[in-house]
Amino acid sequence: MRRFNYCVIDEVDSILIDEARTPLIISGPAEKPSDRYYKAAKIAAAFERDIHYTVDEKQKTVLLTEQGYEDAEEILGVKDLYDPREQWASYVLNAIKAKELFLKDVTYIIRDKEVLIVDEFTGRVMQGRRWSDGLHQAVEAKEGLPIQNETITLASISYQNFFLQFPKLCGMTGTAATESTEFESIYKLKVTIVPTNKPMIRKDESDVVFRATTGKWQSVVVEISRMHKTGRPVLVGTTSVEQSDSLSEQLQEAGIPHEVLNAKPENVEREAEIVAQSGRLGAVTIATNMAGRGTDIILGGNAEFMARLKLREMLMPRVVKPAEGVFVSVKKPSPKKTWKVNENLFPCKLSNENTKLAEEAVDLAVKSWGQRSLSELEAEERLSYSCEKGPAQDEVIAKLRYAFLQVVKEYKVYTEEERKQVVSAGGLHVVGTERHESRRIDNQLRGRSGRQGDPGSSRFFLSLEDNIFRIFGGDRIQGLMRAFRVEDLPIESKMLTKALDEAQRKVENYFFDIRKQLFEYDEVLNSQRDRVYTERRRALESDNLQSLIIEYAELTMDDILEANIGSDAPKESWDFEKLIAKLKQYCYLLDDLTPDLLRSECSSYEELQDYLRRRGCEAYLKKRDIVEKQAPGLMKEAERFLVLSNIDRLWKEHLQSIKFVQQAVGLRGYAQRDPLIEYKLEGYNLFLEMMAQIRRNVIYSIYQFQPVLVNKNQEQTQNEKSSKLGRNKNKPEPVVAAKSSSSAADHQATA
Repeated sequence: MRRFNYCVIDEVDSILIDEARTPLIISGPAEKPSDRYYKAAKIAAAFERDIHYTVDEKQKTVLLTEQGYEDAEEILGVKDLYDPREQWASYVLNAIKAKELFLKDVTYIIRDKEVLIVDEFTGRVMQGRRWSDGLHQAVEAKEGLPIQNETITLASISYQNFFLQFPKLCGMTGTAATESTEFESIYKLKVTIVPTNKPMIRKDESDVVFRATTGKWQSVVVEISRMHKTGRPVLVGTTSVEQSDSLSEQLQEAGIPHEVLNAKPENVEREAEIVAQSGRLGAVTIATNMAGRGTDIILGGNAEFMARLKLREMLMPRVVKPAEGVFVSVKKPSPKKTWKVNENLFPCKLSNENTKLAEEAVDLAVKSWGQRSLSELEAEERLSYSCEKGPAQDEVIAKLRYAFLQVVKEYKVYTEEERKQVVSAGGLHVVGTERHESRRIDNQLRGRSGRQGDPGSSRFFLSLEDNIFRIFGGDRIQGLMRAFRVEDLPIESKMLTKALDEAQRKVENYFFDIRKQLFEYDEVLNSQRDRVYTERRRALESDNLQSLIIEYAELTMDDILEANIGSDAPKESWDFEKLIAKLKQYCYLLDDLTPDLLRSECSSYEELQDYLRRRGCEAYLKKRDIVEKQAPGLMKEAERFLVLSNIDRLWKEHLQSIKFVQQAVGLRGYAQRDPLIEYKLEGYNLFLEMMAQIRRNVIYSIYQFQPVLVNKNQEQTQNEKSSKLGRNKNKPEPVVAAKSSSSAADHQATA
């Protein structure tokens, strides 16, 4: 991969701030999943909160009580949950976390017997993402689903350090002003506010606060009904799939037609359709975390998007391969893929003239591209190009574009008229049902309304039982909840408004501290990461690794000398017998070493060090010559393989070790020691040991390397053998065979 140069980020606050609480991780499969997840899930289901365990929703942690420990140990038949040979504690604690902190239709959904994480900022499914440290497996066990393989971290980097690798970095967003301090302190980016194209005339009404959630949701339904009667389109923002489904049921009971946009598959497939009509007269749209979708809601409806959908439903069934877009199921046949759109979406029935025009364009496309011959992706790309404004020299694209423009023209007659009605009614009304963790995200939701000088309004309906106030509100919010008894009447109080704003500021500061701490701790790992990746790149790109292996040989000789004699030991106490025994165990090519030889060659520790360094390099060069005579070019490939495999394996183990250190140093704060300084010290020592282990393993493997002569015919199947009897019959070929392991090399060097 080439080096980074310039990076431009759209919705920069979403990437550099919202996503920056968790690092980027590349993981690989570990051992097969254990049945312990199911056993732990049963224990968690039987345990009761505040009796067997306590939950800290703010820190997202759980702790077993004394009774919880005793009962868990009794059920499992073990003496100690934290026994390293059993390691039951992590299974039980993860099972309780899955039960209390990871909720279905809030933090995840289930699709095709798979747990899919829902992005808390966008409401979208995070395809391919999994929680680490056995947490995802614990959720699967809770839901009674098949448990997928555990994973192990192969590489990790924070968002901050990843993007700071770009010499030039910039981005754009509509909601960066409130986070300008963080952008400047972490990323060295200054925030510049660009004036709006047209004056913003949206009216942001004051919050309506209730004591309990029941009163809040009743009031939300009343507000939607009131706006719907005036013809104003309404966008309702919810924070979870569960909330959006619950509100949808209430609106159905009230007889209010609406659309739901959340992470559920049936809604995701209709996302484009739902967004296209959400600005139409009387439209009601419930969206989970709409803020992150970055889509303009056009008052009166999006004529261009509607025209594209009309062309799409005519074109796609005729050009897309039959197998495309079908979800294969073993138990039941897959439903036939359809691109049919609800007729109520379109502002009018298309005229016969434009229908014929579109059909002719589609017929030409089918004739040119072939009947059902394209993948869905290819067809979508060609349709997208047909609906854009770039030059269209291809006859088919030009025909489709002309048909598209004519349909847009017809639809716009109706959408423009509808737009006038929506504007005169007051524009899009946004209803927020909960404060988010940052004012910035609240502003993103409000910002769906009043775009490009359009009229609009927004109002948030809150409850003192909302998560943000319940978890971060503190004693003041709890006191207000006790003071106000009526659940379905709104509370108006300056003290209350101040308390709610204070709670939101607490959340902002809390998550800023998390991001800052992650960055500070990853800074320690970042210097180590740079050193390891530099070494790895050197091994990958260098044509000749001889100088690197010589360096490894010299430093390894230093390690053996220090471990068996020591630089501080007086000359009289030097145990040459012990030193020579270790050197011969490590490298059989040093079998001529004797105590008398060392005494005659070396009169000081420095001379002994120089002598052993020279002998270590000579042994390597001798080994290289031996292998090259047997198989020219093999040693070069073996060296590269040994360096890369040891770096990858030991770096992976180092990441696990450093993670445990990070968890352990947190407790040292109770001993008045700075956890970050402790982490730096221990992390540095672990890193030095890892680098020493890499070079010891590599040079030991090279010293012990014995090419094995293998007849190619022995590796072929019987059929291949019979077909190749006349050639390469007895020609042996060498293959890599390094008789070593990391533990063996380490033991020989330091024991």
